[in-house]
Amino acid sequence: MEKHYPAARALFEITPEIEHLAELCEKNTAIDKELYTKYEVKRGLRDLNGKGVLAGLTNISDIIAKKVVDGQEVPCEGELYYRGYNIKELVKGFLDADHYGFEEITYLLLFGELPSEKELKKFHDTLVERRTLPPNFVRDVIMKAPSRDMMNSLSRSILNMYSYDAKADDTSIPNVLRQCLNLISQFPMMMVYGYHAYNYRMGEDLFIYAPKPELSTAENILMMLREDRQYTNLEAKILDMALVLHMDHGGGNNSTFTTHVVTSSGTDTYSTIAAAMASLKGPKHGGANIKVTQMFEDMKKNVHDWEDKDEVRQYLCDLLDKKAFDQKGLIYGMGHAVYSVSDPRADIFKTFVKQLAAEKGYEKEYALYETVEHLAPEVIGEKRRIYKGVNANVDFYSGLVYSMLGLPQALYTPIFAAARIVGWSAHRLEELKNVDKIIRPAYKALAEHRDYVKMEDR
Repeated sequence: MEKHYPAARALFEITPEIEHLAELCEKNTAIDKELYTKYEVKRGLRDLNGKGVLAGLTNISDIIAKKVVDGQEVPCEGELYYRGYNIKELVKGFLDADHYGFEEITYLLLFGELPSEKELKKFHDTLVERRTLPPNFVRDVIMKAPSRDMMNSLSRSILNMYSYDAKADDTSIPNVLRQCLNLISQFPMMMVYGYHAYNYRMGEDLFIYAPKPELSTAENILMMLREDRQYTNLEAKILDMALVLHMDHGGGNNSTFTTHVVTSSGTDTYSTIAAAMASLKGPKHGGANIKVTQMFEDMKKNVHDWEDKDEVRQYLCDLLDKKAFDQKGLIYGMGHAVYSVSDPRADIFKTFVKQLAAEKGYEKEYALYETVEHLAPEVIGEKRRIYKGVNANVDFYSGLVYSMLGLPQALYTPIFAAARIVGWSAHRLEELKNVDKIIRPAYKALAEHRDYVKMEDR
């Protein structure tokens, strides 16, 4: 960076002065953890059992992790519903019918009903006609200063779309729907073109392919991503299923709640979706699948015998003891804010992961994933005080799926976003329709009030 920007060297260094100020910052921002209990603060807007504080109502999706038995809530196999339909039945439906599900389930989440064949065809055509970017957008926005992080690149592209929209600030339902349909359709292009633009800057060949109208969203992603434009039917079907599984997950997940919060302020669609993108980027949310993949890469290097359960167990213990991988003390892909027995999305993924692993020659890797899935809850239970069960979440297997599909890690989280933008759109529309009140929770102030001290007396 110094070579290209020598005058701004201090911008990119942690100087001794910054370190001193950081110590002061940490000292005066630290809060005694016991005070959270004393004042009954629901950290993370959840109780000790992981149950979220009720902050809103939604018709879009429902997560079931507990059932009432003899008057008491008990953990159960996880279930996910889109507009009242079980996700497993929806996936089975479009797989049995041998058609792609992204467009059909997008219609369902946005409009509340499963489309007829005629409605689906018309909706597909609506999305196709919006698979275009403004003139010179690729050159003027995407190709300029491409980011090594695709989520940041995408957020910038989305925010720049504001400049091309004459009705950018109109928050009426028809206009916001128009904007959302545009972004859903344009997102795959922004994602893939941003990836190619960065690679071009790094010295690789540049190829930009326009989406084909006859292809599904999943097919177009694979076609635009690969220089030879080739992909197999199984690859496209599994990517399509991954998009459907990631589309929505209740109103309380971090990025969707961000969508509600930002929408409640009255701001525009582009700012709202960019804010949701910033949330999803985090490694505790959408960025988790990259962490899972990187963790397993480290595990494969340091565990000599992948079939030796004792050796795998020791590595997992080292993870929790902050001795392995990134020293964060986490086993990525394990545990969920809501589910405690099973994540239905992971269950669906697992079925197809095994099939894909056999086809791609990844049987040993799949077996290692299975071993970790079985051992991790035991190890976590031994090492940590947990208030509910621990299970593999959707990120646990999605990274393996994407690696077997040959997708670059830089696009793992953007692919999640390409799906979740549908849910964000549905929730933005729901917030605008039903709630005209800015979201503003309370924080208890702890700092004692003090008298002002003049400069000469400090």
